[in-house]
Amino acid sequence: MIDNINWYPGHMKKTRELIQENMKIVDAVIEVIDARIPVSSRNPIIDELVSAKPRIIAINKSDLADDEANRLWKQKLTSNNAKAGRTQAVIMNSLTGEGTKQLFASFEKMAAERTGSSAIKPYRLMIVGVPNCGKSSLINRLTGHKSAKTGDRPGVTKGKQWLTLENGMQLLDTPGILWPKFEDPKAGMNLAFCGSIKDEILDVPTLAMELIKVLTEKYPLLLLERYKLEELLGEGDESPETGYPIETEADAALANMHQMALKRGCILPGKRIDYERMGRLLLDEFRAAKIGRITLEWPEADDD
Repeated sequence: MIDNINWYPGHMKKTRELIQENMKIVDAVIEVIDARIPVSSRNPIIDELVSAKPRIIAINKSDLADDEANRLWKQKLTSNNAKAGRTQAVIMNSLTGEGTKQLFASFEKMAAERTGSSAIKPYRLMIVGVPNCGKSSLINRLTGHKSAKTGDRPGVTKGKQWLTLENGMQLLDTPGILWPKFEDPKAGMNLAFCGSIKDEILDVPTLAMELIKVLTEKYPLLLLERYKLEELLGEGDESPETGYPIETEADAALANMHQMALKRGCILPGKRIDYERMGRLLLDEFRAAKIGRITLEWPEADDD
């Protein structure tokens, strides 16, 4: 399923060109990443385009992720930034404003360190990130009003726009950008789980089954509690749909999805399971942290 997705449509090529063209006129870059998937939501193209510009990494949507993972990621990314001569990473929750003061303090520090003739001009920042990482919500926090359109789907921002922050600095907003090919297929899957790729071009039930596999391994108790299940089925258990023993991980995910659908009443005429409805329900509840605060990538396992 994932291999067939068009990851790099024409507007993303235009976004890359936009970022490249405007990089020379900005003083620093804010890179927004998703706290649930700090590895997968860091676009390698950004490293190439940003080059030697000072950069702040905003670990956004921290309210949806595991608190301990947020702390560990801030520590790791801050350490990496120090080695590269950059400022620290900041844990952000754009909805509540957590991290905003720290972010402004970092801007002021970078502006104070700027030298040369450009120092007399307003400090200019560019904000970048993958689709649906909460970039627009963060912009609205920094400007103090609704300057950017927000939404729980990718592709809300369509073009570049210059905005003025509360402290008078200038901010260039850019559309979310993915990259042409993932070296690790898990990156594409994680981005799909978190809504950075439009669901309209995905096989939603299959994507939901993949998410069930991950959550069964990493957060089994949260699945049991949220969907009122007595147990999560695995290889060797009896499938509630066929009555035969479960032989593969995929079969186990389907069996557990079957159990969840029965609990939630996702049933079609003839007592058939509505896997499409159950799949959308599962993805929506994961993305809204109704299953729990979940981090899919931890520094210990994804150290580079």
